[in-house]
Amino acid sequence: MSRYGWWLWALLTLSAPVMAVERLTVRVLDSLPHDINAFTQGLEWHEDRLYVSTGLYGQSSLRRLDPRNGEADRQTLLADSLFGEGLARVDERLVQLTWREGLALVWRLPELELETAFSYEGEGWGLCFDGDSLWMSDGSATLQRRSPVDFTLQQRLEVRLHGRPQSRLNDLACVGDYIYANVWKETHILRIHKASGEVDGVIDASSLLSSSGRVQHREAVLNGIAHNPHTGEFYLTGKWWPRLFRVRFVQASGAVLSIR
Repeated sequence: MSRYGWWLWALLTLSAPVMAVERLTVRVLDSLPHDINAFTQGLEWHEDRLYVSTGLYGQSSLRRLDPRNGEADRQTLLADSLFGEGLARVDERLVQLTWREGLALVWRLPELELETAFSYEGEGWGLCFDGDSLWMSDGSATLQRRSPVDFTLQQRLEVRLHGRPQSRLNDLACVGDYIYANVWKETHILRIHKASGEVDGVIDASSLLSSSGRVQHREAVLNGIAHNPHTGEFYLTGKWWPRLFRVRFVQASGAVLSIR
């Protein structure tokens, strides 16, 4: 590199803005039973019940759980050709993604009866509803904003942490101006500002692993995030986890992480 090139690189690097990202962790309020056979892909809270979308071909389902005992009081199995993914509630409907089948299944509450299906291109991973729009992940660093009426694509939003795209976005929870996202095969959750796509908070959930009771399998990862708007609490679990956790997100020591 020439002397001029080195000087220019140093000038741009030293003058780059410092991004402040809040560091958080989980405070466990309760540890609850969960079906160890549930390959959890989507989690949703509604009227004191948890709704769970599970995956794997031949095993995918939509379930309504009593969070106190983890038992399903209502369950619908998907066709063997479908792999269940993210889940979101829109009024009195649940929208359930499928992985590679390009179908968003629409279920009527409280019966969990299939009403219709929307089609989309690409893979379906996570889904949440912010009261106006559905937000969908596909395993990349881009979130898709879609119409809750007909599932048409309205916007693509790249998610960035310190200016770098953050891929493998998985299950989602919409909370106010933010979208919380599991990251596939990671033990942290991202807090994404949905107006900009910038990550301004990272939640360390690694402490849950030791008490999760999960099977020793590379796919038994943290996944499944639901928000209770009445209490501000979250529910977290994972794939093949026999425990589900009711938590709050609280500041960690060294609460602000600044990286240039």
